[in-house]
Amino acid sequence: MTTTATEGPSQDRPAEGPRGRPGPGPGPGAHREHPVPGGALAVLPGVLRGALAWTDAHRARFALPDDVLEPHTQVNASLKPLGELAQLGSTIRRATAPGSPEHELSGELVAYAWEQVEAGELLLELLRAEPFAAYPYEIYAAFAGYGLRHEGFEALARPLTATRAWAHTEQHANRQLGLVNSERRVGVVTHTDAGAVLSRTWLGGLSEPWMFEGPSGYALTHTVFHLTDWGLMPDRVPAGIDDYLRTWLPAWADGCLESGQWDLTGELLAVAASLPGPAPGPLLDAVWPVLADVQHGSGCVPETGPPVRDTTAPDPYPFIDCYHSTLVTAFAAALSLRSLRSPGQTDGSAPGRERRTA
Repeated sequence: MTTTATEGPSQDRPAEGPRGRPGPGPGPGAHREHPVPGGALAVLPGVLRGALAWTDAHRARFALPDDVLEPHTQVNASLKPLGELAQLGSTIRRATAPGSPEHELSGELVAYAWEQVEAGELLLELLRAEPFAAYPYEIYAAFAGYGLRHEGFEALARPLTATRAWAHTEQHANRQLGLVNSERRVGVVTHTDAGAVLSRTWLGGLSEPWMFEGPSGYALTHTVFHLTDWGLMPDRVPAGIDDYLRTWLPAWADGCLESGQWDLTGELLAVAASLPGPAPGPLLDAVWPVLADVQHGSGCVPETGPPVRDTTAPDPYPFIDCYHSTLVTAFAAALSLRSLRSPGQTDGSAPGRERRTA
């Protein structure tokens, strides 16, 4: 089986405008200069319900193939979607009110994903086959952070994550930050200091904002997701990065809206809702009504391009072209609702001191 990153849209699908820069395109245009107060709260409950309903109706499309353990099986088309279902579904459940339909349905989707990996047994087989790969551990961590664990997997992972090879795997800084967060979730000593890794990311370096483009945009959003445990621990965002994001997120969101980058727009909205302190209300009020208008009547959201306006089409886009953006929309909507309704609320304990293992 080939190893691959388990985040962002697939490499064989468009994720950005010309030369990677979000620019003028087929979208409905930039958000209003003067958003209507409460515009986000007016649409968010329906957006969240619709996206989750579509995901539930298509849960069979996340099922793993019988040959998932074979070397020829592509991770991007099998384990990646299921891992994203587990990760984003578990976050939605933790960000929504117990007893609400969204809370219950997201929990069912996570349980379905856990069944697909045979309660962790399949991930153990993957780890045995590819002890050098990080993705089985990262997928497992999505479940472990939710409280679903497999003793055999952790027994094998423990000595593997203590190796020199694990500590020195060469990868982009935001990906390494994801591995640190996975270790936090499993409950082991992290292989390096998260702060040192953060300083090497595009976001941690407070890069010139006009250098924002597709790949750096996804790197930026995932840096925040890994830093905050997918939006559940906003207080992990340093003050300087918080100020930087609050200043430049509106401009970047405008560029994504203009170029029809709906998936990246959703991720930027999730970042906005993952910041410590008061929610950036004007940004959420401006952008959410636009994304709500892009959402199809069935609940799905396309990754890029002109939205389909035929409300009678049951499946207006191929699954591979909308599942990620639909999950991201639900994830961002749940975080935005939590941020707007309960400012400053976090889930989980404060981050503890970390130390190196090598």
